Parts: sequence; structure tokens; C-alpha cells
Amino acid sequence: MDLREIKLFIEVADHMSFTKAAEHSYLSQPSLSKIVKKLEEELQVELFDRSTRHLRLTDAGKIVYQQGRKALAPLYELNILLDELRDLETGEIKIGIPPLIGTLFFPDIARKFHAKYPKVKLQLVELGAKRIAELVEDAQIDLGIIVLPADEEKFKVYPYITDEFVLFIYEEHPLSNRKEVLLTELKDERFVLFSEDFTLHDYVKKACNEVGFEANVSYESSQWDLLVELVSSKMGIALLPKSIFYKQNHPNVKMIPIKEPTLLWKLGIITKKDAYHSFSLNQLLSILN
Repeated sequence: MDLREIKLFIEVADHMSFTKAAEHSYLSQPSLSKIVKKLEEELQVELFDRSTRHLRLTDAGKIVYQQGRKALAPLYELNILLDELRDLETGEIKIGIPPLIGTLFFPDIARKFHAKYPKVKLQLVELGAKRIAELVEDAQIDLGIIVLPADEEKFKVYPYITDEFVLFIYEEHPLSNRKEVLLTELKDERFVLFSEDFTLHDYVKKACNEVGFEANVSYESSQWDLLVELVSSKMGIALLPKSIFYKQNHPNVKMIPIKEPTLLWKLGIITKKDAYHSFSLNQLLSILN
């Protein structure tokens, strides 16, 4: 067993696909499968349940995955430490951003940072906020932009942007001519939501529960543009941050403010608490703040 085998096993587990992991690792799928099989033989356990349509970690696989990430964490900082030692404004910063936040804000972040530090590469990792927090905690990415609150015992938290949730509704809906609506008025509506990996999924359901009803969810997706498309197609309504409205282009989708309660989308930047910050990372944090 060597670190390369562990790293490639983690790559497969992160993607839950030999095909996608092979593409990301620049290996053929048969070669990657052979490496993982060799690791299983060395450890005398099965790491993946291959009996179902979708790949899943076995209990043994979960243990190897967790311990493997811990073992590899110090190596991810090696290049950063050496760059700092040489006082070079180069390197790579791995930024974890949920797809929605990435669409709305990453192009502007990249443009501003590249103008000052063109030799520093920004690598974008697009996953749900829950998964991003795990990667920051395990030092696999340098920072994440997520929906607050965040665990301040694990992370250093920098407030970033606050937006408000509004109602996305199709033009022919009975409520479409209203200037504002109460959240309670949506109790009989069908909702389209982000999938469970996303913090916004829990946020919307919790907001509905707090005013006395359970959201009737008709569709879930990890893509904000698909959610808006479903609203446009009269498949349901959505509660989404106001910023999205100015990115979508469906003429029959309207935005209506929520009068009560006020629902805020608070974004924050997180880094691992007490972790080493490279020169480049500190400069990026200064731009974001």
C-alpha cells in the first residue's frame, strides 16, 4: 500500500465513479480499477459495494476514506509551504463553492484576483456547502464560500454577502400580480428545491415548518437554472436568492418579495481554524473582504 493508491481510492470515492475519477486522474478506467482492486487485496477488505447500480463505500471503505484523508492532509500543504519559503507570488488556491454561489460570484472574484496575481491559479471545486465544509476541515481545499452559519470551533469565518430570498413564480399563477406575499400563503403550493446536499434545501424546509406547514416538494435539483426552468414550466414555485433573478432569462418567471418572515441568504468565507495561510491565500481573503 502506498500514498498514490490511497489518493486514487479517495478520488474514486469523491466522484463515486471510476469513469469520472479516471478522467480527473488522467488514467484509464481499467488502470484505476486495477489499482483500487490491488489496494483491496492488500487490506483484505472490499472498499466499494459494486452490487448496485450506483457505487457505494462499504463500512471498511468509509474507514479507509476517513483515515486516508487525514494521512494525506499534510501533503496538500507541502507546495504552499515551499512557495512561502521562496517568497513567490505563485501557486494554486483551491476554492470550494456551491454551484449557485459559483455562478453568481466566482467570475468577479477570479477577474479581480487575476488582475493582481496572474501567476496564481484559482482551482474551483463545485459541491454542496455541506461537502465543502468537510473538505475545508480536512485541508483538501483552502477556503470555502458557504451559507452561514458555520461551526466556528472548526472554522475561521469571514462574513461575505447577504441577499434576500424571494418567490419565483410563473406569470399565470394566481399570486403573480401581488406586490408581496406571506410565506404562509404558500402552504398549498408545490415547491421545487435544491437537493438535500445543499444547505438551501434545509433552509427553505425549515422556514416553512416554522410558520406552520411542511413544504410539498415536487422536484429537487442541484442546478439553479433547472429549478427556474421548472418554475417557468409551471411545475412548481421556488424560494431562491434574489440575485438569481437577474441571471435567469425566462420572461414568464416573476419575482415577488416575501413580506413575512424576512428570509436572508447569508454567505460567509471559511478557512480551517489555525491552519497555515499562504501569501496568496491571504491576498485572496483581503480581496474578498
